[in-house]
Amino acid sequence: MDVARCLALLGMVATHVLEARDPDGSLSLGQALAGGRASALFAVLAGLSIALVTGRGRPLRGSARARASAGLAVRAVLVAAIGLLLGEVDSGIAVILTYYGVLFVLALPFLGLSARWLGVLAVASLVAAPVVSHRVRPSLPERQYSSPTWGQLVDDPGGLLAELTFTGYYPAVPWLAYVLVGLALGRLDLSSRRTAAWLAAGGLVAAVAATAVSRTLTARPDVQHALLTEPPAQDADAAALLDRIAGGLPGTTPTGGAWEWLLVVAPHTATPFDLAQTIGSALLVLGLALLVLGAARPTWRRAAAVFFGAGTMTLTLYSLHVVARSRDLLPSVLRDSYLFHVLLLLGIGSVFAAARLRGPLEGLVGAASRAVAGRPRP
Repeated sequence: MDVARCLALLGMVATHVLEARDPDGSLSLGQALAGGRASALFAVLAGLSIALVTGRGRPLRGSARARASAGLAVRAVLVAAIGLLLGEVDSGIAVILTYYGVLFVLALPFLGLSARWLGVLAVASLVAAPVVSHRVRPSLPERQYSSPTWGQLVDDPGGLLAELTFTGYYPAVPWLAYVLVGLALGRLDLSSRRTAAWLAAGGLVAAVAATAVSRTLTARPDVQHALLTEPPAQDADAAALLDRIAGGLPGTTPTGGAWEWLLVVAPHTATPFDLAQTIGSALLVLGLALLVLGAARPTWRRAAAVFFGAGTMTLTLYSLHVVARSRDLLPSVLRDSYLFHVLLLLGIGSVFAAARLRGPLEGLVGAASRAVAGRPRP
């Protein structure tokens, strides 16, 4: 999990720092690999983490579940508060943490379910939530195109709630499918190599199939006509439109657009095909990490634990990255250097992992959560 979280962090940094397009106009390698997938991997791992602290394969019941839910609610509030604070930083980044806080809260009713039921609900959410979003967004307040902030919470709480749930960059209602998948994974025996192999193979098939089916459907003339006419298009033809949105949209398909927009597969569109593709890629990364590290010798596993130590403190390091992208803090040669951000995050993560220390924000949030939840029973 820590390796996968570290890769997700570096992927998100790539989408923040690297150009989405090469000089010839083609999609850059960083955007092609990490666009939409890194943040989705984070969300799946968030669900997996929740499952691991709520009973793993045997979900908590009764008072134990109530205490764990209270602790998760505190964690959600604190993570969201940190996100609102980071939204005040002039970083040019769509900060994800406030949306994560909402996702933690939405996950609470599902903590007592088995892997089977969680998987069923994840598939249902993947299909239904984008349809609901497409239907309700035209009646919701117009979204803001900056990260949620404390000022928005005070001045426009209704608009902020709409943005966090449906209209924002990482809309929590469609994104609940990621968390449900993660919860289902956490109820499985992840120490089994067979399980890891199924995750990697199933994830690859899901990602490829979602992409292939979407491209087949969007190649139909009637679908392309609908995409170009509702809403009025910026592009001369459907091929140009699909190429443009391959770099990603701001969290949703065009509000008020044709229903055919739900057939596209592109980063941050929250369509059924986008959700299926990014869930598949998340399963592939996690499955491969389990397989590779499960087969490694103890010495190599310890080395990996230090090298990928950033994965143990992603809340702290993500926050540091957002601050480091502030326009007034660092010279542009460092602020816009992917290598600088990678070395900074990996270096700090390795030092903390070697010293067996928790990240400062992880320690703060964890202490507050444990204070409410109490000590778990053996």
